[in-house]
Amino acid sequence: MPSAETIAEAARKSLDDSKAEDIVIIDIHDKSSLADVMIVASGRSHRHVGAIADRLIDDLEKVGAHAPRVEGLPHCDWVLVDAGDVLINLFRPEVRGFYALEKMWSADAPAPRATSRG
Repeated sequence: MPSAETIAEAARKSLDDSKAEDIVIIDIHDKSSLADVMIVASGRSHRHVGAIADRLIDDLEKVGAHAPRVEGLPHCDWVLVDAGDVLINLFRPEVRGFYALEKMWSADAPAPRATSRG
């Protein structure tokens, strides 16, 4: 299995080649045990999101990320491609705005609360 960095770079290149918009790469290795990297990108329409996802899956398989798990392809509002240590979220713009994943995952962890002892 290729490294998270290799998969993330292959995904970024594939998204760029497919004319995905607003590509954001977020390091989440300190925030979640789900993955090391989350990528969020938009397509202009259902058809564009589906085409981006299809090409992404092919490109990830070419670098050795065998059988990435995919959710959401039939509707193409939000497609999640799980490539192990890299999660790629593809949205139509209005759906992306509603969920605001990059805002949630980019936020710093809250500072620990001070406890008062009485």
